Amino acid sequence: MSRVLLVEDHERLAELICKGLKAAGIAVDVMDGVDSARAALQQVSYQALILDRGLPDGEGLKLLASLRNAGLGVPCLVLTARDALHDRVEGLEAGADDYLPKPFAMDELVARVRALLRRPAEVRSLAACHGDLILHPDAGVICCGSESVTLAPAEMQIMLLLIRKPGEIVRRNALESAGWGLSEAVTPNAMDVALHRIRRKLAAIGSSQYIVNVRSMGYALRESGPAK
Repeated sequence: MSRVLLVEDHERLAELICKGLKAAGIAVDVMDGVDSARAALQQVSYQALILDRGLPDGEGLKLLASLRNAGLGVPCLVLTARDALHDRVEGLEAGADDYLPKPFAMDELVARVRALLRRPAEVRSLAACHGDLILHPDAGVICCGSESVTLAPAEMQIMLLLIRKPGEIVRRNALESAGWGLSEAVTPNAMDVALHRIRRKLAAIGSSQYIVNVRSMGYALRESGPAK
């Protein structure tokens, strides 16, 4: 299932958008401000971003511009009541892929989000590399030399976060958020099962990388040595 991040501070509107997208088979996490959205984007690899402009703690377009400057190319639909031509141009120049003024029809919003999700943009499918590992998110595989193995969606998101923080300790709740999103309940042993499967797959393709459990702190991707 595709997962998008909705950044919208109007609670009722956010609920309606979530309902419409979920009915279309699109999972949604909701944040109501710039800071919370930035934190979510650091934890989860979203397939698309729906962004309001006027947020309680800042301007949505400034957030978008900073994401683009940092190299994050997640497709973005700007959703706002500002529908003048110069506003739309400003949004596109800030890095938006699409711009939908309020009020809008839910069917059109769903169609536009689906169009973003279909885009073969390289910024959405860039491989992530570390050591002898290469992750291909769009293909759902992880490779080591000539060997490769398929990762389940949650496993892929967990590995993406670990590879982006090589050697660093990542908290368990951050990995859970990456694997299953910020709005889904995660069963107590889901993370343990996912990590067990990932470790087996890394061993199967002969990688020198392993996931170590740093007691009471979290997990880290390290090189050589047995998995703990």
